[in-house]
Amino acid sequence: MKPKYSSFIIGLVLVFVFSCKEQNGKAEVEAGTKASPGIVTLSKEQFEANNMAVGRVSEMRFPEVIQVSGTIDVPPENRAVISAVYGGFVKKTSLLIGDQVRKGDVVAVLENPEFLTLQQDYLMVREQLPYLKSEFERQQTLFEEQISSEKLFLQAQSTYRSTLARKSGLEKQLALLGLNPERITPAELRSEVGVTAPISGKVTQVNISTGSYASRASEMLEIVNPEHLHLELSVFEQDIGKVQKGQPIRFRIPEVSNTEYEGTVYLVGSSIDKNRTVKVHGHLKDESDTSLMVGMFVQADIWVTPGTVTENETLKYMALPAEAIGSGTSGSFVLVQEASSETIYSFRKEAVKTGPTTGGFTAITDPGNLKDTDLVLIKGTFLIPDME
Repeated sequence: MKPKYSSFIIGLVLVFVFSCKEQNGKAEVEAGTKASPGIVTLSKEQFEANNMAVGRVSEMRFPEVIQVSGTIDVPPENRAVISAVYGGFVKKTSLLIGDQVRKGDVVAVLENPEFLTLQQDYLMVREQLPYLKSEFERQQTLFEEQISSEKLFLQAQSTYRSTLARKSGLEKQLALLGLNPERITPAELRSEVGVTAPISGKVTQVNISTGSYASRASEMLEIVNPEHLHLELSVFEQDIGKVQKGQPIRFRIPEVSNTEYEGTVYLVGSSIDKNRTVKVHGHLKDESDTSLMVGMFVQADIWVTPGTVTENETLKYMALPAEAIGSGTSGSFVLVQEASSETIYSFRKEAVKTGPTTGGFTAITDPGNLKDTDLVLIKGTFLIPDME
């Protein structure tokens, strides 16, 4: 190949390389090379294209917080476990977990020959009552006129009143089965009864299937109404004395995201459980958030001092913008500038422990090897991959 053609081809290759680099727009931070474990190196183009910035640690005062854990729950009246009043075979059920039901909807149909017996007993008692009442009144008249003995009168009275009580009891049992006693006739006896939902909500458990037998003690379904979500937190006994109604709560769902939600302390328990903790009931600021579900595990901070406090009521910490805190498999970290030049930026990972976040700044409760003179990546940390 002639030299002039060789130079021409090399020039074309260089132009192609640089043009591709321009077309990429913002450089992917993941393309940064790791000089050694825990070190990430970024080019100047990557740093500027992603609007990154460095800054120093500051010192700020934060309200005192208590770190606790707990779950998202609902009040007892918003949770219903449906059991069979009388056992029976499940003839029909079509509900799945997550289905929405309204109060009074039929959630299952049970079949049992005992339902027929109960209705037959009721009809027999109901038919006997007019005669027994008439006999009681007749014996009462005869006794008052001293024609009949007191024994016969008391016997008629006892039979009538006991039968009347039995009729009332059978009516209550039929009502528990969802049957209207006034509509029961010999021609319309039913061996099937429908089980209805006592509250509106979503089905969270289904423990039956068509053809299975549901006993009186078995839990057939569970329905939860999520309209009033709340927090059930566990506070250790050494901290419970600081917790009061109305204090702010900041909580996260660590298994889902780092999004922070707000709430307030509503009730403080008065007994210590076997784990030496006290239950604290918290209300959510936004109960309509569809990302929150009953049973989710939460990590929460209870601010035991009000939002506006004096210096004597606050604690002083090293602080960084919340965006500067990264999250990895081993916990929180920051990226400290190791070196820089006209073409590259080099950062090392430093593990830290964090506290409350307020005004966009997060408290560093344990800085580890982080010094207040270090330059820290304060914008763009979330773009750096976990370097575990």
